[in-house]
Amino acid sequence: MPYTRKEYISRIPQVRVSKFKLGKAEDFEAVFRLRVKKPALIKQEALEAARVAANKILETELGEAGYVLRLIPYPHVVLREHKMLTMAGADRLSKGMKKAYGKPTTLAAKIEAGEPIMEVFSSLQHENTVKKSLKTASSKIPVETFIEKEVMKGEGGIDEGEPE
Repeated sequence: MPYTRKEYISRIPQVRVSKFKLGKAEDFEAVFRLRVKKPALIKQEALEAARVAANKILETELGEAGYVLRLIPYPHVVLREHKMLTMAGADRLSKGMKKAYGKPTTLAAKIEAGEPIMEVFSSLQHENTVKKSLKTASSKIPVETFIEKEVMKGEGGIDEGEPE
């Protein structure tokens, strides 16, 4: 069960996701979203690994001005871990499950089914590159995902695309 208030925690882990928005594209025709199929807790290390993997492909193939990558969930949930000794003779030193509450180790984002994890704004001519980057990012996420495409209309409106 997660903590209810941050004031109760003696040592809060730092957020390890360095940037939540990357790229500098101004005009784009489509939005590609990476959505989850089931509810899950996704650790911040997995979010950062997915962001780095997607950004590497997008930046090398499209350049910084060809896309905008946005990581949507923010890791709020503090995860605890009861660390056990794993060396030889640990059974004589360890207390086992006695008072096994655990210490805060990392943060996670709580994601509901169908929520987007990442979105990439780009032009339609770069569709294959964007899908390739999102597929690579989905391999870093510990839950099944799918890619959804939305085509933008003329003045800021969104034309709903089909999930792929």
